[in-house]
Amino acid sequence: MPSFDIVSKTDLAEVDNALAGISREVAQRYDFKGSKCSAERKEMVITVLADDDLKLKTMHELLAVHFTRRKVDPKALDYQVVEKASGNTVRQVVKVKDGIEANLAKRLVKEIKDAKLKVQVAIQGDELRVTGKKRDDLQEAIALIKKLDVEQPLQFINFRD
Repeated sequence: MPSFDIVSKTDLAEVDNALAGISREVAQRYDFKGSKCSAERKEMVITVLADDDLKLKTMHELLAVHFTRRKVDPKALDYQVVEKASGNTVRQVVKVKDGIEANLAKRLVKEIKDAKLKVQVAIQGDELRVTGKKRDDLQEAIALIKKLDVEQPLQFINFRD
């Protein structure tokens, strides 16, 4: 039976490359001269440090630009609450989304079922497996999911006949 998987994977090597690009740009830009702005990754968490809210907003823009350049969807970033750090600086934790959470998986399954497509959807850990009798049904399911407003990037892999 034809099938494919819906996953949400983030390439950490490309994330590291984007963060290196941000570090180079911060070191060279005139508006960042003498500032203590930085972005570092540990595991699936990026810590952004900035002098003030304006520089933090600029760092957000740099994250979006550099992630897009490295072909990593900026929707994969989950911005947490801004905290005060030492010396009048601000710190923000940004989580990198990886895998489909249970509530999003249930929502996707419900949307596919409500569309009355002739496919079956199974939740397998942090990914979904969609199977159907015809290839066209699977392509309709992909088109339906692409139309949905999902807050994280989704990839369609392992398409098999």
